[in-house]
Amino acid sequence: MKTVQTHKETTTPAVTFDLDEAFLNKFKGQQPKWGPLGYITYKRTYARDLGNGQTEEYWQTTQRVVEGTYTIQKRHCIQNTLPWNEEKAQKSAQTMYQLMWDFKFTPPGRGLWMMGTPYVYKHGGAALNNCAFISTKDINKNFSEPFIFLMDMSMLGVGVGGDTKGEGSITIQQPTKSDEEHVVADTREGWVDLIKRTLDAYAGKDTLPKIINYDQVRPQGVPIKGFGGVASGPEPLDELQKSICTLLDKRIGKSITSADIVDIFNLIGRCVVAGNVRRTAEIMFGDPNDEEFMDLKNPELHKEECMHHRWASNNSIFAEVGMDYSDVAERTAKNGEPGYEWLGNAQAYSRMIDPKDWKDKEAKGGNPCLEQTLFSGETCCLVETYPSNHESLEEWQETLKYAYLYAKTVTLVMTHNSMTNRIIAKNRRIGCSMSGIVQAFKKFGRRTFLNAASDGWKQIQTWDKSYSDWLGIPKSIKTTSVKPSGTVSLLAGVTPGIHYPISEYYIRNIRFAADSPLLTMLERAGFKMEKDKYHPQSMVVSFPIKEKYFDRSVQEVTMWEQFENAAQIQAYWADNQVSVTISFGKKEAADIKNALELYETRLKGCSLLPKMDHGYEQAPYIPITPVQYNEMIKNVKEIEFIDGKTHEVTEKFCDGESCQI
Repeated sequence: MKTVQTHKETTTPAVTFDLDEAFLNKFKGQQPKWGPLGYITYKRTYARDLGNGQTEEYWQTTQRVVEGTYTIQKRHCIQNTLPWNEEKAQKSAQTMYQLMWDFKFTPPGRGLWMMGTPYVYKHGGAALNNCAFISTKDINKNFSEPFIFLMDMSMLGVGVGGDTKGEGSITIQQPTKSDEEHVVADTREGWVDLIKRTLDAYAGKDTLPKIINYDQVRPQGVPIKGFGGVASGPEPLDELQKSICTLLDKRIGKSITSADIVDIFNLIGRCVVAGNVRRTAEIMFGDPNDEEFMDLKNPELHKEECMHHRWASNNSIFAEVGMDYSDVAERTAKNGEPGYEWLGNAQAYSRMIDPKDWKDKEAKGGNPCLEQTLFSGETCCLVETYPSNHESLEEWQETLKYAYLYAKTVTLVMTHNSMTNRIIAKNRRIGCSMSGIVQAFKKFGRRTFLNAASDGWKQIQTWDKSYSDWLGIPKSIKTTSVKPSGTVSLLAGVTPGIHYPISEYYIRNIRFAADSPLLTMLERAGFKMEKDKYHPQSMVVSFPIKEKYFDRSVQEVTMWEQFENAAQIQAYWADNQVSVTISFGKKEAADIKNALELYETRLKGCSLLPKMDHGYEQAPYIPITPVQYNEMIKNVKEIEFIDGKTHEVTEKFCDGESCQI
């Protein structure tokens, strides 16, 4: 029996689940069938440090994830005196392992990075969750709570949504200064405590320290052993604390505004990602009639704020069916904001094809990529399937069982936040997602795939009843969604979420640290690389890509078809939400208002982005011709896999490039 740590027991032996060694021997030293960018993406993002100068290989990551999943189930059953069949679990776990290995499904980036680690057993399950939402409606009762919830979860890589409903509910007070020295502990909790104290001082509920001691905070670049990654040093925290004081000093004696709320959220987001050592996400929801909120990112009015911190959130509105979209549509046409959430639809419906059930009548918002409807203080756990990587849709439906089981298992692990735990225990919300949807349309046919998706949703409900009964927990309030994907879909070699590729043939430019050992591997394989023209300490490597099951590029697909795709998946599959960024051309911009009016009863949320020639050199995606593609791959050899410590990027929250900061 292994000795591992839990968040309750940190030194005593605990129950574990281990895959059969003979089974694992079939995968040791082997590589799966990666997507074109799969291995490189995996190594730089998800392979954990083994402590011997090397990082994991995929067979080890898969082992950690699967054993972690079944260890959680086994402990739950034993702790609650529920039946546990070791032989049956071993067979199930081996099937899950094989499906992950074949890229039929994967956990989200959160799961690949954190599942099965001692950190989860010791500190709880927050780091396994992708996203969260917190409302500011009650800041008159607890001013700092939503802001520190954001900071706490963001530092764990969780993307957080917030709102401006606390506007006008509290008056900013002159803080009482304290001569006591405040020593910041070198922990996530230590950082959060300083900001909590600072915010509460402006609500008259604490004192503001005159002296802040950062001596215990480790310097920039020092490894963080528990969670992983490296430290950013104390400077971002010091700047955040001072920026909050500067902001609120100007508001003393005045009611808090929507701009104040968003600015505090954004300043925290800026701190969390400082030093480029962490990734997270923010979305802020406001009232479309709030001119101050709507103008927050107007560079003509707020250039300095936009440059300093207001870039840190995607701003959206709580839209209402029947509203006048004239002004907001015009704003969206210019720069892609605001986005839209029809909260009334999210509260009333599961799948939009089914009658209203009001399961989410207490929901208050959504996560940064808008694939999950959420209560205030709720987190969401996602999992991803790849239907186009299956030979048949019947095979995909079988995979759904194991994807569902991974996500449901995560709900068994409570977080360190009691408010969140109460909601998790009640809702057990999960998000079984799928990527490569447009490829599945092409491979299987649209109507056939939509019918299979509907059948798959029904099967998940059957499994949810069976597994929930076994585990002695409530059925999940909702179970399916479509997340934007991005990084994780690269492992499997499919298009992200519901989105179209930029072209059948294109260059995918990826940036690496100039001293990355991965560069030697890529140079030997013959990939073109050059110095980053925007970041001197980085190199840009160009990967030629040919899409499988290609239909059309995003440039060839109308805004209307993208709306319809999202609406159909929202009807047949997603009882949570469909995360979609709809690209529109110049001529289509004038029709955004009409499109919103037509689809307001069929969607729960969407964002829009103009199609444009950005003019950037070394852009992430560059369309090329078949001739250019063939010329580029002529000298490219298979990548020679080498051992080494190559992890570079840490803490992906929901794997969506469009909404991360």
